[in-house]
Amino acid sequence: MNKNKKFLLLTVLAVFSLVLAACGFGGDKSDNSSSSDGKDSGSKAKELKLAITSEPPSLHPQLATDTTSSAILINVFEGLTVSDGNGEATPGMAKDWKISDDKKTYTFNLRDDAKWSNGDPVVAGDFEYAWKWALNPENLSEYASIFYPIKGAQAYNEKGGSADAVGIKAEDDKTLVVTLENPTPYFLELTGFKTYLPVNQKVTEANKEWFADAGENFVTNGPYKLSDWKHNDSIVLKKNADYWDASNVDVDTVNIAMVEKEATVATKFKGKELDYIGAPFQTVDLNAIDEFKKDGSLRIKDQASIYWYKFNTKDKIMSNANIRKALTLAIDRQTLIDNVTKGEQKPATGMVPVVIPGFENDRGYMKDNDVDGAKAALEAGMKELGIKDPKDIKVNISFNTSEAHAAIAQYIQEEWSKKLGISSKLDNSEWQVYLEKLRTADYQVGRMGWVADYKDAYTFLEMFDTAKNGNNQTGWENAQYKDLLKKSVAEVDEAKRLDYLKQAEAVAMTELPVAPIYYYTNLSVVKKGIENLEPNPTGDIHLKDVKIK
Repeated sequence: MNKNKKFLLLTVLAVFSLVLAACGFGGDKSDNSSSSDGKDSGSKAKELKLAITSEPPSLHPQLATDTTSSAILINVFEGLTVSDGNGEATPGMAKDWKISDDKKTYTFNLRDDAKWSNGDPVVAGDFEYAWKWALNPENLSEYASIFYPIKGAQAYNEKGGSADAVGIKAEDDKTLVVTLENPTPYFLELTGFKTYLPVNQKVTEANKEWFADAGENFVTNGPYKLSDWKHNDSIVLKKNADYWDASNVDVDTVNIAMVEKEATVATKFKGKELDYIGAPFQTVDLNAIDEFKKDGSLRIKDQASIYWYKFNTKDKIMSNANIRKALTLAIDRQTLIDNVTKGEQKPATGMVPVVIPGFENDRGYMKDNDVDGAKAALEAGMKELGIKDPKDIKVNISFNTSEAHAAIAQYIQEEWSKKLGISSKLDNSEWQVYLEKLRTADYQVGRMGWVADYKDAYTFLEMFDTAKNGNNQTGWENAQYKDLLKKSVAEVDEAKRLDYLKQAEAVAMTELPVAPIYYYTNLSVVKKGIENLEPNPTGDIHLKDVKIK
C-alpha cells in the first residue's frame, strides 16, 4: 500500500535507472523511453513508489481471489465500468449502456478507440470469452459465482448447463448484450470487478500460461502495462500509450516492491523510499500508528469491509455451533481496537458492515465481550461433545504472515485462555500457502478479511450460500439461509429484499460459521504533493487518477 513520487530530469534518467535496477525495479528499454508515454523530451517523467505484502497469487483476472492481485489487475486491465471515488460505476471500456425497462437486459457499447497493449482492438467477444471462461467448471475459477446474476450462469457452472444458454452475447465487435436472471441493483458495479475484466481471446488461447510472467504475452487494456515482474521481489507498471484515456494518466511509472513486514514498510516510507502506505497495497505498521497520528499524517476512512475469523465446520471441535459461539462472544473487540489495531475500527457484531446501505444500525445479534454468554455456550458445547474440561479443547489459530495479524491472534489467544480456559496455538504461513490452507480446509480457525466487491450486503452473505462456493472455505451451509438469499435475489421491492438479507444474516449469526471481529477502516499515509491516492469504499485505488504535483 504505498505510492507516489516525482521524478527527475531526463538528463539523469539513465543514471537513475541503474539505481532502480539495483533496487530490483526494471523494465525494457523501450518502456523507459519518453516516446512510450507520449511525453516530449523536455517533460519530467513521474514515478510512484509502492509496496505490496507478497507475490500476487495470480494475475489472471478470472483466477485471482485476493486484494493483492486485484490491486495490480484493476490498473493493468479495465472492465466495462470503473468504480469512482464513491464506489459508483462510471464508463470504462463501455462508453455507454442501455438498461431495459424490466432491468434484466444491459446493452453495452464499447469505445471505438479501445485497444489492447499489442495493438489489437478490444472487442465485445473478449468479454464474452473471459466471462464464460470463468464459468466453465473445468477452469476452477473460485469467483465464478459472482456471475450468477446472469441468466444461465449458475446452471452452466454448477449443473452441466450450456455455455450457449448463458446470457452473455457479443452482438458485434462493439456491442455486448447481457441478460440477467432477475433485476440486480448492483450489476453495473460488478462489471468493474476484477473477475469481470476482459482478456485478449487470441493471446490467451495461443498460450495458456500467458499470465505467468511479464512480456509480450501479458497483453492488457488498462491505463498501465505490466512492464517487469521479478517474482517475489518487485513489479513495474508503465503507462500504456495505447490506452483510450492515456492523455489523462499523470503517473508514468509505478514501482511496486514486495515487502512482507509492515515495520520495514513504515521505515521505507519515513526514509522516502516509498510514497504511500495503505489499502489495497500494504498495511500501516501498528507500532507506527501513534507516530503518524501525532504528526497529523495518518488518514482514517471507513471502509466496506470486515475482519473475521473463519471456522472450519468440518473439524470435530469447530463443527459444534456452541463452541463457535463461545469463541465468538468471548472476544473484547473494543479493547482490541483501542490497544492493538488503534485504527478507530468498529466492533463487528454482524456479518455486514454498518457502512453498507440499509445496514447502518446494529441488528442485535450479539454484544461485544459477552463473557457470561460465552461461558454458557462453552458449557453447552462441551456437553454436546462429551468434553469435561476446557483444557481438553485445543484450538489452532491460522493466519498469513503479518505483524498485525500476529498481534491480533495473540490478543485473541489470551482472551480465550483467560475467559474460557481454552489453550490455542498460533500458526502463520506465507500468503499463498495460507490461501491454500483455507482452500483445502487445512485449518481450524483462520483469519480473513472481506472487502466488498460492490456496495451491497449480498457481497458479504453470498459466499456462504453453499459449501462449494470457492470463497466460503468454512464447509458451512444452511437450507434456510440459502432459501432467504434466493428470495432476496428474486425480490424487486428493495425494502423486502433488505429484510430477506437481514433474515439470512440472522441465521448465519446464530450458527456462526465465522466470528466477526471488526469493521475495517482504511489507515493510510501519503507523501505530500500526491493527490487522489486514496481507496474508494470498496478498497480500490485506480492509479490513473493519481496526480503528482
